Amino acid sequence: MDEETPQPDTPTPRMLSWARNSTIYRLERRMHTEKQLFDAIWRKARQKFENISEAQAGALADSAVKFAYDNKALDDAAYAEISTRSGMRHGRSKRAIAQKLSQKGVARSTVAAAVAEADDFHAALALARKRAFGPFRKVALDEKRKAKELSAFARAGFSFDIGKRVFEMSLDEAQEALDVGRSL
Repeated sequence: MDEETPQPDTPTPRMLSWARNSTIYRLERRMHTEKQLFDAIWRKARQKFENISEAQAGALADSAVKFAYDNKALDDAAYAEISTRSGMRHGRSKRAIAQKLSQKGVARSTVAAAVAEADDFHAALALARKRAFGPFRKVALDEKRKAKELSAFARAGFSFDIGKRVFEMSLDEAQEALDVGRSL
């Protein structure tokens, strides 16, 4: 084809085959949101195929998303639930988890449903254990350290009340609360 010939809007069979294989490759390695998969296929198609039109790249990305849904390999709701549970175990607040999911292109209603059951108190305890704050502190408490720990809770997206509540717990109470939270 010479450069003056307009590109067709439909992808070639070779392009569609590549998109299907690329989708399988990506989804075998990790979960994706619909937006992540669409963006990755669109971006790679633009790199891989010379002179590909915008319409063809979009059609390839759409076909990849459809293929993933047809094979039940793409589910934003499941992705949001798994990310929420993982985030809570790693000490991330509902607010931080919701922001991250929104950035990945998950719909607001799906995000709201996923974080509705999340427990900020348990996540704050996980953060405290991870950072050796509050009841898990290994050094003596002074005003500077107290301010540092409380502000770390705030930066992580936890309310002042939750940070203060974790801050004032004993080590035994904190361990017990973490053990109860694991069974949820």
